[in-house]
Parts: sequence; structure tokens; C-alpha cells
Amino acid sequence: MQRSTSRLSLTLFSLVSTGCLYFVAATSALLLSRFEGGLAFIWGANAYLMAKLLTTRVRRWPAIVLACATASALSTSLFGMGPLAAIPMAIINMAEALIVALICRHFLSGRPAIGATRPLMVFILALCVVADVVTGVPAAAVASLLTPVSFGAAWLQWYTGHALGGLICAPILVMLMQGEFRRWRRDKSRAEKIEAIGTLALFTLVTVHIFYWARYPMLFAPLLPLVLIAFRIGHMGAAASIVILALIGGMATLSGVGPLTIISADMGERVQAFQFYLAFSFLLSMPVAAELNGRRRLYQLLRDSEARYRAIAEHSGDVVLNIGVTGTIEYASPSAMEQIGCAPELLVGQLAAKLVDPQDRPQVVAAHRRALTRPGSIHTVEFRPLLSIGAMEWCEMVTRAVVDERGQPSGVISTIRDMSRHKARQRALQQVAARDSLTGADSRRAFLEKLEAEILRAGTGVRSSLLLIDIDHFKAVNDQHGHGVGDEVLTAFVDRLKPGLHAGDSIGRLGGEEFAILLPDRDINGASQLCEQLRARLADPIPVSGGKHVVITFSAGLVELDGSSTRSAMLEAADKALYRAKHSGRNCFRLAA
Repeated sequence: MQRSTSRLSLTLFSLVSTGCLYFVAATSALLLSRFEGGLAFIWGANAYLMAKLLTTRVRRWPAIVLACATASALSTSLFGMGPLAAIPMAIINMAEALIVALICRHFLSGRPAIGATRPLMVFILALCVVADVVTGVPAAAVASLLTPVSFGAAWLQWYTGHALGGLICAPILVMLMQGEFRRWRRDKSRAEKIEAIGTLALFTLVTVHIFYWARYPMLFAPLLPLVLIAFRIGHMGAAASIVILALIGGMATLSGVGPLTIISADMGERVQAFQFYLAFSFLLSMPVAAELNGRRRLYQLLRDSEARYRAIAEHSGDVVLNIGVTGTIEYASPSAMEQIGCAPELLVGQLAAKLVDPQDRPQVVAAHRRALTRPGSIHTVEFRPLLSIGAMEWCEMVTRAVVDERGQPSGVISTIRDMSRHKARQRALQQVAARDSLTGADSRRAFLEKLEAEILRAGTGVRSSLLLIDIDHFKAVNDQHGHGVGDEVLTAFVDRLKPGLHAGDSIGRLGGEEFAILLPDRDINGASQLCEQLRARLADPIPVSGGKHVVITFSAGLVELDGSSTRSAMLEAADKALYRAKHSGRNCFRLAA
């Protein structure tokens, strides 16, 4: 309860402080710059409100706006155009600040409105192109109704005063509220702080001289130190110098001294001229400072990224290459010596494709080109190296493009990794998957893939055959001798048939006691002769465990492959022939119809 009360007290104090500061800023502007009895020529109160909104969570906006609206109405009623204008002007002032804050929040996703080029430009456009143009119309209407000032003059007074007030005061206020000054003081060295203080002090003396002591109008003189401050100190220094220029030049102009006294006009026009001068100075220094600040941050990020990249590249077992657009190696990591047996400095200037086996170069070159055409994506390719040390037979290259400041690819970074062991495991797994674990024959999947390929060959005119086999009465073997003996019979069956096959023939186990033999380059007559030879190989009994012998035979269906048919159709034709062989007394084969 006590904590809630304390938090409420702090919130109320903050809102009262916000309203009081707005009231002081608004009252000062009204007392100092209402030269024609209409709107103030200088207005910085809304800059404070904008900065407050841009650095505060949206849920707190209503309370802040209400506090500042109350202060605006009170100041206008007491020192401005009177009670009739108090509420309308308060609404218009709040609308200006809210428009700027909402636009910045929408386009910048909550990022600060100062410190980088894009956020600063969004802030300038939101203030000068949208908010002040829109709110200037009702403000000028109120002023023209309640004062002798015309609508056009009142609109110009509003626009110049509010736009310049926002440009000059909002950046420095945002930076102060976000703690940038505190971070700057923490991060900068003593020498950099002394340089900044000395540079701003020198700028202050130059500005005082130009506006108070100089015999000739030299408004151009502060521009050079403005640019110098933007380069040396950054956006913090640029914003501070604009405030210094506004304070010194504004006080001189309001006091009737300085270079603007050469203008033969009233005070209001002189103030407007000074405002345009300040706007020009702002647009000269702040965008430059913001751009430089962004480049400094980018440079720091790039330097950190390069340090991490170098650490990884120089201590990694993988070979890291920087390859140019033309495929020339620009950098090679030290691991190149132990992986491919070549010093990194000797690789620089060589074509990366020369490291690749000629058979695999097209795939590697294609991956390099894909990376260049699609920056941001990662491309992986496997290849055999032309040179290597030890047992490195296969490599994997992971490639990603590097882009320049225009977003155009300037080369690629490639990481080459030895994947020989992975390839060996992959081959071993493929071999295991391609073999029946019991008999050593091809697995069903591997055999069907071979059959599919042979049917394609048959389409080119090659004559090949398929033999589908089923062991006769195999269930009786299992029932009489047990499944262990049955497994021995299946293994022996394959071992008996294999010596009778040619080198290109394949025998596969399709399931249970069902087998198939693929006979490439063998027409139906040659396949028929082979089938009889295989049947003869099973004439002798098969020895099994326990000193027993088992006699087996097989039935078969034979079909010549048709290149225009499908794998399923060929198997179905052979199966029908096998079915006829079984019903013909078994221990025989039949040709497909």
C-alpha cells in the first residue's frame, strides 16, 4: 500500500513538473516574441512535449498531454490572446505534438527520433511537412479572428515559430531524456571531452563575436565551425551548437543588435529572418552529424564483426575463403595448409575452382553464381577436392555473398569442411539399406530401383528379363524344422543361386520366401536357359543345423521387360506366370503371357 502511494506521488510530481516546464516555456515565448499582438514568433514549448512523448511509453501519453494542455490554456489565457483562445490553442498545440510523435512511432517502430539519418529525416518531415502545415490552419484562423493579424501572416508566424522551435530544441531534449549525454560522458576519453568543450567554447566565442562585436555582417562565419563540430563531436555536439547559436543570436536579434539589424523591417520580420538562418544551419549540421553517427556505429559493428570473423577463421579447422566475383581467392585461412597442403598466401590470386575435381567444378561454379545472384541466402555444395592431405575425399562448401554499401554483391565467403567420414558413413548406411540382412540379397527397395532403371534401358532397345521366384512349400520347412532352420535355408538358397548368375545380374528378396532375379541384356530364351540351370543347382539337399538336410525347389514366373510398360505391370505379369507355375505342379517356371 505504501509502495503504491509512493509511486502515485512520484507520478503526480512528474506530471506537475511536466506541466510547469511547458508553462514556463510557453509563457517565455509569449512574453518575448508576440511582436504584432498575434501568435508568438518563437515557440519551443511544443518541442519539449514532443521530446517527452517520443521518450515515454504510449500508455502515459494521455496524462502528459492533459498536463501540457492545461499549462498551454493557462499561459494563453494570461499572457497570450486571452481566455477565448485558451482552449482552442491548447488543442492545436497538443495536436501538433501528437502528430509528430505518432508519425515517428509508426515509421520508426519506437526507435529514437534523433541520432541517425533516417529517424532524423522522419522527424523533420513529420514536423515541417505534416504537423505544422496542418495545425497552422486552425491556429491562423483563431489568431485572425481574435487579433488584427491576417490569416496568411498568422499562418507564417505559426509555421516558422513552431517548426524552428521543434527543430532546435527537440533533438537536444530527446538526447538528454534518453541519457545520451550521460553515455557520451561515460564512453568518451578525457582528451575527447576536452576537445568537445574547447570546440563548443570556441564556437560560442565566434557566435558572440558575429552577433555582438563584428562590424560587418558575417552570418556565414559560424557555418564552418558548425560542420567541424558535426564531424568531430557528432550529433550531440551539433545539437548543442544549434542551441548555442539560437540563444546568442536570438538574444542579440531581440535586443536590436547583430547582423540582422541591416534588415529595414520591424522586429517580427527580423526574428523570422533569423529563424530561417537557424533552420538552414540546422539542416546543414544535424543531418551530417546523424549520418556520421550512423557511419561510426556501422564502422564499429563492422570492426567487431571482422574481429570475430578473423578469430573464427584463424582458429577453425575448416578452410575459410574470401572469393571475389570472378572466382579468385582473396583470402585463405591458415587451416588451408593442414587441410589441402597449400600455404594460404599461395592460394590468394588463384581461381577457387582449381581446388575442385574437374568432375565437380560445374556444381561448385553454379553454387558460387547462385550466391552472387541471391545475396543473403546460403548455398551448400559437395565436391571432391583436387588436392588434399590424408583421407579427405569429400568436402562440403557453404557459401554466402558479401555485399557492398550499395547492396551489390562484391564476393562470397566460403567455408570448406572435410566430410569424408560423413560420406563413408552415408555409403555404409546405403549399403546396409540396400542389402537384406539375412540373405545378403538386394533389399526390396534396392531391387525395385534397379528394375526401374532396367526398364528405362529396355526402352532404348536393350532386351532384359525378370524372374520372379517363390520357394515351394517353405511353410512346411518352418513348421517341421523351426524358423531358425528356415532362415538357414533362405540364406543357403541365395548362396546356391549367386554363383550361377552373371556379374551384372541382381537377386533381391521381395519378402518372406519370395525372390526376384533381374537379368540385364538377357532375352527370354537366355533367361529360360538360366532358370533351368538355377533349378539344377538346388538338386542337392541343403545341410542345416542338427546334421539334417533339407531339399527345396522353387517355382518361377519369367517376363521379358517392356520399355513402354511400368514396374508394377512387369511385376504383375511375372506374378501371374509364377501363379501358373505353382498350379502346374510347382518346381517349374512359366513364361508371362
